[in-house]
Amino acid sequence: MTHNVLVVDDEPKLCDLLASALSQNGVTVFTAGNGLHALKVLEAENIDLVISDWRMPGMDGPQLLAEIKSRFPQLPVIVMTAYSTVKNAVQSMRNGAFDYIAKPFDIDELDITVSKALQFRDILKDNQRMRAELDEHQQIDSLIGDSPTFRRVLHAIDSVRDSNATILLTGESGTGKEMVARAIHKHGNRADKPFVAVNCAAIPEGLLESEMFGHRKGAFTGAVADRVGRFMQADEGTLFLDEIGEMPLALQAKILRALQERVIEPVGDTRERKVDVRVIAATNKNLLDAVANKEFREDLYYRLNVFPIPLPALRERAEDIAPLARHFAHTLGAAAGKRFTGFSAEALQAMASYSWPGNIRELQNCVERATIVASGAVIEEQDLPAYLFASNPGNSGAPIIEGNVPADLDAALAEVEKAYILAALAQSNGVQAAAAQLIGISERSFWYRLKKLGIHVDKIVR
Repeated sequence: MTHNVLVVDDEPKLCDLLASALSQNGVTVFTAGNGLHALKVLEAENIDLVISDWRMPGMDGPQLLAEIKSRFPQLPVIVMTAYSTVKNAVQSMRNGAFDYIAKPFDIDELDITVSKALQFRDILKDNQRMRAELDEHQQIDSLIGDSPTFRRVLHAIDSVRDSNATILLTGESGTGKEMVARAIHKHGNRADKPFVAVNCAAIPEGLLESEMFGHRKGAFTGAVADRVGRFMQADEGTLFLDEIGEMPLALQAKILRALQERVIEPVGDTRERKVDVRVIAATNKNLLDAVANKEFREDLYYRLNVFPIPLPALRERAEDIAPLARHFAHTLGAAAGKRFTGFSAEALQAMASYSWPGNIRELQNCVERATIVASGAVIEEQDLPAYLFASNPGNSGAPIIEGNVPADLDAALAEVEKAYILAALAQSNGVQAAAAQLIGISERSFWYRLKKLGIHVDKIVR
C-alpha cells in the first residue's frame, strides 16, 4: 500500500533530507514550510501521516497539531523538536500527537516510528471501511421494501430521525419494530450514542423497576452493589421500550415521570438523576383498548404517542415479500457457505399466496429452512416448508383446528396435503394437469408432491 506523508519544517534542507530518507521505503512525501501551507496541502491531498516541527514561525507545531486534530481527527501526527524536554514531549502526546522524535534523530529510529504510525493509520482506515460496510448492510437489512405502505414508514423515519420526540411503533408481532427503532437511531442525531433495548415483557415484574432505573447497594435483598439502570445506560442516546403494553401499572407512573421531567430515582436512593434519552416504545397491543380496560395509563399513552408509526403486516405489503426473501436467502446462504441466485417463479408465487401471520420473522425462518434443504442455486417450490400449502390459496388467516392438537405437526400437514391432492385427482379423473390447476399449483410442484407423499395415480384412477 502506498502512503502519503507530509513533512512540515521551516528548514528546506531538513525537508529534503526527510523526503529522501522516507522515499526509500516507498513513501510519497509532500513538504510544507509552515503550518498554513501544511493545512492547504492537507485539504488538497490524501495524507496518511504528518511529521511536523515543534517550533516554526507563524503557526507553530502545537497550533498546527490542534488544527489537524480538529479538522482531521484520525490523522496521526509525529512531532519533531530540537528541544527534547520531557515537558514538550508529554504536552504533544496529551494534545493528540501519535509520537515524537528528537533532533538530531537517528534514521533507523525515524523509520520505526513512521512505520508504526502508518500501521496505525491503516488500521483506522480498515475500521472505517468495515463500519461503512456494516452500516450499509444494516441499512439494507432494516429498510427493505418499496410498497406504498412501507414507503410511508420510510418517510416517517426520515421525518423523525433527527427529532427528540417520543415515538410509538405499533404493529403485529414480527413486523420489524426493533429494526425500525434501530434505523431511527442509526440515521439520527444520536447515532454515536448508546442504543439500549428493553423487552418489558421478558423481565419479572419485581425486577423491572431496578432494571429501568437502577438501584443502590442494600436497597433490597440481593442488591450487593450499585446498579446503573437502562435509562442511565441510554443517557444521550436512545432507549427502546419493546412490549410497552406489558408494563405493570405501578411502574407506568414512574416511566411517565421520567419522560415528562427527564429525571429518574434509583431504587433505594433519595437523589434524583437527570437523564437525556430519546424514547422509542413499541407494542403489538391496541393501547387505546388497554386504556379503556384500565390496563394502561391514559396519560402515559398520550406521552408515548407523540409521533406514532404504524407498521404494516407483511400481507399488507405483498410487493415486498420477494425482495425480502431474496435478501434473507443471500445473507443466510452466505452464512451457511451457499450462494443463491434467487427463487423460482413457483416458489415466489407460493410465498406471495401465503398470509404470513408471523410477518417478517416468519418469512425469515421460512427462507432459512429453504436455504438448508435447497440443493441448487435457485430455491424451488419444493424447498419451501409444507405449511405454506396447507390452507386454501388466498386464505387470509390460519386454518381452523378442531379436536386435539396433533403431536406431529409435519405428519398432520402431510395428511392434509395428501387429502387435497387425492380429492383433486378424483375430481379431474386422474388428469394431473387438471388436478394441479384445481388446487392452484404448477404441474411440476404437483408431480413433486405425488412423489413426496407416495401417491401412485394408476392406483387411484381405473
